[in-house]
Amino acid sequence: MTRTSKGRRPGAEFMDDLFAGADDRGAAARGDVPALLRRWAERGWLRPLDRVFAGFLRDEAPDADPLLLLAAALASHQLGRGHVCLDLAATLADPRFALSLPPEGDDDTDLPPLPDEVLTGVTLERWRAAMAHPLLVAGGAGTTPLVLVGSRLYLRRYWQYECDVRAGIDARLAAPPADLDPAAFRQALDALFPPRAGRAVDWQKLACALVARSAFGIVTGGPGTGKTTTVVRLLALLQSLALAGPQGRPLRIRLAAPTGKAAARLNESIAGAVAQLDLERLPGGEAVRAAIPVAVGTLHRLLGSRPDTRHFRHDARNPLALDVLVVDEASMVDLEMMAAVLAALPARARLVLLGDKDQLASVEAGAVLGELCARAREGYYTPATRDWLADVTGTRLDDALVDPQGEPLDQAVAMLRVSHRFTADSGIGRLAEAVNAGDRAAMHAVLNGSGAQRCVDLARLRLAGDADLRALAIDGGAENFPGGGLLAGKDAPPPPAGFGHYLQVMHDGRPGLTAGQDAFERWARAVLAAQGRFQLLCALRRGPWGVAGLNERVARMLHAAGLIEADHGWYPGRPVLVTRNDYGLGLMNGDLGVTLELPRPAPDGDLQWGLRVAFPAGDGSDGVRWVLPSRLQAVETVFAMTVHKSQGSEFTHAALVLPEALNPVLTRELVYTGITRARRWLTLATAGSDRVLDEAVDRRVLRASGLMAARNAS
Repeated sequence: MTRTSKGRRPGAEFMDDLFAGADDRGAAARGDVPALLRRWAERGWLRPLDRVFAGFLRDEAPDADPLLLLAAALASHQLGRGHVCLDLAATLADPRFALSLPPEGDDDTDLPPLPDEVLTGVTLERWRAAMAHPLLVAGGAGTTPLVLVGSRLYLRRYWQYECDVRAGIDARLAAPPADLDPAAFRQALDALFPPRAGRAVDWQKLACALVARSAFGIVTGGPGTGKTTTVVRLLALLQSLALAGPQGRPLRIRLAAPTGKAAARLNESIAGAVAQLDLERLPGGEAVRAAIPVAVGTLHRLLGSRPDTRHFRHDARNPLALDVLVVDEASMVDLEMMAAVLAALPARARLVLLGDKDQLASVEAGAVLGELCARAREGYYTPATRDWLADVTGTRLDDALVDPQGEPLDQAVAMLRVSHRFTADSGIGRLAEAVNAGDRAAMHAVLNGSGAQRCVDLARLRLAGDADLRALAIDGGAENFPGGGLLAGKDAPPPPAGFGHYLQVMHDGRPGLTAGQDAFERWARAVLAAQGRFQLLCALRRGPWGVAGLNERVARMLHAAGLIEADHGWYPGRPVLVTRNDYGLGLMNGDLGVTLELPRPAPDGDLQWGLRVAFPAGDGSDGVRWVLPSRLQAVETVFAMTVHKSQGSEFTHAALVLPEALNPVLTRELVYTGITRARRWLTLATAGSDRVLDEAVDRRVLRASGLMAARNAS
């Protein structure tokens, strides 16, 4: 399709000589990069920030090559899409992904030139040569705003974050292995992991041993593989050895997670795991249990967030007072936050990361855990590591996991490989495995099983209209599950629920107007727990099947059913999600609350009902934090939430809603993460054809970064 180009902006003449005589759209667009960037920003393909950044560079260096300015704008834009840098070679190979283009294109007949047009005829050598401007670009340390390493172009701050993370991890990997008495170590491991019949390899025991001997370690694995159980036993092992050591004092241990919801979940699971520890045979016994913390906070709280600044109270000059830091849901930790964590750690402190390497990466730039665990499945353990593990655990690794050329990082990464949540016949587990492997045939076999082959915990729903959505959202769509979601046996779980369940708990359990505060806190805890029984998860924010559209439609349906008093504004039962850290209120991005009614004094002195939002206390207790709605400046209704926002959360029944059309955000990692938010029941609801699901599973999230490339080159 032939499209006309816009006129040139005044002041662009200094670029003309580079493209003199060129008559194609790409060369013409490169000749007037400011006009091109303005048009891209007007279409929403580029952020205004990215355009302004390129304009700043042009003001600083009027002689800058147009290809440099173009690359700078694209490098800035990549940060907003989760990439740490702009990979020039990858961009030339497939320019479509350089911008936030509409998934189905744009039918406007006056579109700006697309990236593939603009970069036509540009070679990697030519683009790299354009970066040769000492005022703007350097190859490493310096003060230039841009850094070019190989074919990767960084904004300096993110290049520095990457260097800091690499240096922090390398320093801990290079530290001498912990001086462990093999006999005492073996005895403690055997006490914590007694032999079990029929278990050929105890991956949790191996992971515990592997991470215990290093100042840096990672425990990764899918849902239900026992990451929390493993880390609790790891902490018991470390405390037992510390109490028996020459100083006889316990280690200072802190537990943290990226969001308030993830911290609350870890707090609950840690507390349960610590209480259930069998310490009868472990040296130190009950003293070890008392030395394992159960309180979990957010990373922001741990580091000491300071309003109106990116900096934290704890840093290299004011390190944290701890010996061991455990970070859960590490897949959600972005590059900048990981750099801050490593900077704030004392030199001799241990860092242990927990997370699922296959989940979605952080919303912000970087995929740190995924990169660090890129070789976890294959192991790459050295013969020395294999022999040491055999000595202390009594288990010899399969030769397929051994590589004499294994790197130091490989020796500190442990992958758990057996799910204890999903049994072999679990539809959720089988579906997650098929999606994670990108196996379409296996995925459809799970979804389309019939008769005895149907998975009792999995429902497939075609969303043809509001009636389908109403049945799912209000009642949970139990009829879509085999047997109506009713399972036999005294320990059978309750059937899948919808939002009607928690709203009924709210209505039926509300204490009287004169009841005491304890009664209202018990009620709030019950409502918050019931609200976690069901959640709609979306891939998109906009559109009829995105967060905005679904929240509005579900609120109207619940109002029509008499379950809520209104469908907008503040009303009893409104669930809300905090979307920005609020340090004054002690609320963090990702915290979930429910709006409830509490007694308050009326002007005449009597009591009347008033609205408050109940949040879990988030301090390791089961308390409730009550907040006036008027004080919440950054919240949104959360009948539906994005899969990204759901990370760190689990729901008894999750319904993953896929839109009717393809979209760039639909990836294998997103589908896998959405599936694994379901603890007991999963509804896969699709508004379109199977093609949307198939295409999503075929696409991987590949974030541009040099973290591992730089490690391997160092």
